Amino acid sequence: MKLYNTLTRQKEEFIPLEEGKVKMYSCGPTVYNFFHIGNARPFIMFDVLRRYLEYLGYDVKFVQNFTDVDDKIIQRANEEGISPFEVGQKYIDEYFIDADGLGIKRADVYPRVTETIDDIIEFVKGLIEKGYAYEVNGDVYYDSHKFGDYGKLSGQNLDELEIGARIDINENKRHPADFVLWKAKKEGEPGWMSPWGEGRPGWHIECSVMSKKHLGETIDIHSGGQDLIFPHHENEIAQSEAFSGKPFAKYWVHNGYININNEKMSKSKGNFFTVRDISNQIDLEIVRFFMLSAHYRSPINYSEELLMQAKAGLERLYNTKEKLQFMIQNATLDASPADSELIAELEGFKERFKQNMDDDLNTADAISVIFELSRFINTKLDEAVSREFMEKSMELFKELTGVLNIVCKDSQDELLDEEIESLIQERLDARKNKDFKRSDEIRDLLKEKGIVLEDTRQGTKWKRA
Repeated sequence: MKLYNTLTRQKEEFIPLEEGKVKMYSCGPTVYNFFHIGNARPFIMFDVLRRYLEYLGYDVKFVQNFTDVDDKIIQRANEEGISPFEVGQKYIDEYFIDADGLGIKRADVYPRVTETIDDIIEFVKGLIEKGYAYEVNGDVYYDSHKFGDYGKLSGQNLDELEIGARIDINENKRHPADFVLWKAKKEGEPGWMSPWGEGRPGWHIECSVMSKKHLGETIDIHSGGQDLIFPHHENEIAQSEAFSGKPFAKYWVHNGYININNEKMSKSKGNFFTVRDISNQIDLEIVRFFMLSAHYRSPINYSEELLMQAKAGLERLYNTKEKLQFMIQNATLDASPADSELIAELEGFKERFKQNMDDDLNTADAISVIFELSRFINTKLDEAVSREFMEKSMELFKELTGVLNIVCKDSQDELLDEEIESLIQERLDARKNKDFKRSDEIRDLLKEKGIVLEDTRQGTKWKRA
């Protein structure tokens, strides 16, 4: 498997630090609101990376943090009239509702800043002792000039950074590119006692500490959105490698931006919306499928039209699955002779799926292979094929879609209410009695109720419209 490594700016063969095991850290949300559609992309994409590594047989330890103390959280607490800690817990709970809707597997560990304060203080003390940080009036800053490799992830140098617009002017800093590790407490803010007075952590320090605490000093994969490359991930590297003297992460993996109707997403343009908003309109599995239909490093345009195209594509795959289920349920054991050549063809789809996933997690082309498999299965089901072929096809279909965690619902398992069950049986009886007028009336009535019937050689198949 090859991954594009932001650090080296090239695709590299993935070789974990320890054979058979992967340590992976992904930046999580700042929990002051429902997370938005832009956040959803890294959550989904790196969920798939983790799932695929597990599919390949790796033992993956996956850590995703929650930033539960922050300026935005404090502001939201003031707006809602509750404590910052209550705000954090509220939106952590809401995160899981939306993440579950998007089919995101739970991380092995969800560390929180508020539960890691002692570790953060010890880490900052260590940076001061090593000469990489300094204290001014209760604030502690990282001295970026002391770290010789500063800028290696983003490809920038300190001179360029210090004249850039993203550097805050602060007279307490020795250099414009220095960044805060510990903030002195202000009136009305939460704080914790430290050697520099009461205060709270800066943003960048938290991920370095939580990654070290749960995964060790060097990890295999660190992932996140492209917007985090600078300054957040750049600063994580500077802190972590200055503290340990070891490489922080072997592979840095970042996803591309999302545009809304071909415009950059922003609150000022009114095209900024949350996953919760979307979930009130459509099934979030469609959003997941939509995100996976593009390569993770490419920018992606989000629009209602494209979402409806994704919905139609997902429905085609569900139709294949449901047709297979129906055919298997109604096939006799000796329906057709064994078709070993057709079964052997199935293996080719699996190999091409893996080739695409191995090529820097190319989910877009992997999904294309699943569609090819779907067409192959549908074509053969219209011919005389064996039950073994049907079962092998279903096994492979579920295996490949399972890696991406799509097409996982079994709509045929839904219970019909008694009225609809009765009507379907009445129609079957009418057809047996050649009462085709009544049969057609029942078909139309069921259609009005959102039940579509399909008559096949194996019997009548139904689905919800």
